[in-house]
Amino acid sequence: MQLSDFDFHLPEDLIATRPASPRSSARLLVADGEATHDQVVTDLVDWLQPGDLLVLNDTRVIPARLFGTRARTSAQGDTTAKIEVTLLEPRADGTWAALVKPLKKVKIGETVRFSDDLSATLTGVADGQGLLRFNLSGDDFDAALNAAGAMPLPPYIAAKRPADAQDKTDYQTIWARNAGAVAAPTASLHFDDALMQALDARGVQVTYVTLHVGAGTFLPVKVDDVTTHKMHSEWGQVSAGAAQAMADTRARGGRVIPVGTTALRLIETMARDGGFHAWEGETDIFIYPGFTFRATDGLMTNFHLPKSTLLMLVSALMGTERMRAVYAHAVSNAYRFFSYGDASLLLPQAQDAKPTS
Repeated sequence: MQLSDFDFHLPEDLIATRPASPRSSARLLVADGEATHDQVVTDLVDWLQPGDLLVLNDTRVIPARLFGTRARTSAQGDTTAKIEVTLLEPRADGTWAALVKPLKKVKIGETVRFSDDLSATLTGVADGQGLLRFNLSGDDFDAALNAAGAMPLPPYIAAKRPADAQDKTDYQTIWARNAGAVAAPTASLHFDDALMQALDARGVQVTYVTLHVGAGTFLPVKVDDVTTHKMHSEWGQVSAGAAQAMADTRARGGRVIPVGTTALRLIETMARDGGFHAWEGETDIFIYPGFTFRATDGLMTNFHLPKSTLLMLVSALMGTERMRAVYAHAVSNAYRFFSYGDASLLLPQAQDAKPTS
């Protein structure tokens, strides 16, 4: 299984830099077994059945990108340098692991100031990352970070435009509540209140899990033999209530359909231990063709980068040749790609009852 097996040509103009508005007006490519249908996200109501369960990731993206300065007095006089920081994850000792640019301009013990309220001291360096200790904690830190920070847009968007105030709304799900992610579970960005009400009226149920998406989700695969790729780890939690909802859905013949690859990776990690049960911890599960799914009956997800682990994941669910055809259809029909782009509903087993609308 070679990396080139997951490559495809993507025209630059198909990379979305802003989401559809309203959210649920984005396009939806439904891959129903071997059949392909061009729909809109609001049509999700027609493709899901009463008794199906959507598994939603309730992580909340923090405004993890910070711009600050460090000041230094030397024999040559006072100097300042602009420093860019992207927070990655909190550590048990109270510090934050972060990407610091340029890291070489900050010395251990130096302080970087981001606003009148927020600053951080570099306490160490590990694996090319800076370890930062902030001057605030708890609610005070959250408030200062929200005021000073920008949303950590994916590199392919950040290269085209800077994050702005609108991204603080656009790059957050409507049900986000557990802060800790530095990337959004982007398939969930297509849901708005009107769609949630329509799904509820249809009899589609929802449950919530938490997986704090890390910056590692954007790391490229650098090995030709994809089976040797080492995945990043992310913290996740499946509550007893969420596990029971999944078990009950299966017991009555409904489908468990995660929204987003993050939710899928988490529930498949849970299911490695056997069945549906409460689970909490770090997962580095790597899903590629040949994987046996134990908790997933379908998936709603966006369109992913060439040669990415996420494209390997959807190929594992649907089959590599099937996904090649799906992505060729998406490109030829000008679907919008990546985090702010359009969505797909992937159903490995074609449903018996087709939408009539």
